[in-house]
Amino acid sequence: MYELFLINLQLLVEIRKHAADLLDISKKKYLPTSEEKNPNTKFINNEVLLLLEKNILLKEEMDKKRLNCWELDGEYVAILWKEIRESDQYKSYMSTKFSAFREDKDFIIEIFKEIIAPNEKLYDYIEDKKLTWVDDLPLVNTSIIKMLRKLKESHTENMSLPKLYKDVEDKKFAIDIFKKTTLNGVEFTKEIDGRTPNWDQDRIAELDKAIIKMAICEFVKFPSIPVKVTINEYLEIAKEYSTPKSSIFINGILDKISKEYKENGKLNKVGRGLM
Repeated sequence: MYELFLINLQLLVEIRKHAADLLDISKKKYLPTSEEKNPNTKFINNEVLLLLEKNILLKEEMDKKRLNCWELDGEYVAILWKEIRESDQYKSYMSTKFSAFREDKDFIIEIFKEIIAPNEKLYDYIEDKKLTWVDDLPLVNTSIIKMLRKLKESHTENMSLPKLYKDVEDKKFAIDIFKKTTLNGVEFTKEIDGRTPNWDQDRIAELDKAIIKMAICEFVKFPSIPVKVTINEYLEIAKEYSTPKSSIFINGILDKISKEYKENGKLNKVGRGLM
């Protein structure tokens, strides 16, 4: 997800570079027009794009993770630049030769929202690059918009980038739920057995099994998470990622398990209202 965030942010930088390269080529024509000799450089001098291009952390992360996709697949940069250049937003923005930081920022946010983010060819490219990125894309694009809105004229090349996790606790939970579910996977699988009389284990979707095991893990290994919150969260995951009937099936299993755990004293919860 973080890599997708980085390459989509870098995409803005690459579009600016592409536009600048085309301007240089136009100037070097044997018989350039007066417009080509003295082009409107407002877009390539956009302060927000220059701020991103100079950002040290973005460059370091791109190099460290070897995210060179726009060098290898530059045609998508060209496609997006063509759409931007032909757009009404661009024509309005380029109707003058100079702008303040606020206008530059508003313009970049608008073309990202209206032209780049919804581009079908870019969507197909991202899907082909890594299948799971399609699910991450809405969150990543929203994060980029939030970041762009927070940019200030006073920011320098040392400006920090948003982090993958909200905070240390957020990261710790992601690691803990994965480790504890994996380490107790066999035990949690046994909990599913016997509670699905009309279902053979082989008939239960692997994703449904994973969802149920993660929910059981929260029941017994995460004392501060209310049972209802756990069930609701995993039902939403099932609706998004599993089969049409999975949420109903999973709800029945988790409801049965949580009630049995409560009766047997296995429900490890602390605090009022968590049962």
